[in-house]
Amino acid sequence: MKYKVHRLEIDLEKDPFILESFLNKLKGEVVSIIPNIARTTLVQIYGGSRKIDFLIVVEKIAD
Repeated sequence: MKYKVHRLEIDLEKDPFILESFLNKLKGEVVSIIPNIARTTLVQIYGGSRKIDFLIVVEKIAD
């Protein structure tokens, strides 16, 4: 088996359907979705809120 890693720039609050559309277009099996959580303000640093910058999607593809 081979794996392919995708980086998906997304703002889930504004465009939740982008992730759904992206996942439906994949040919292989989704193994994992890993969010990158940015902490840019003091409120975010202390855990008051979080912002997802991008998602890493790992796809398993057939040889």
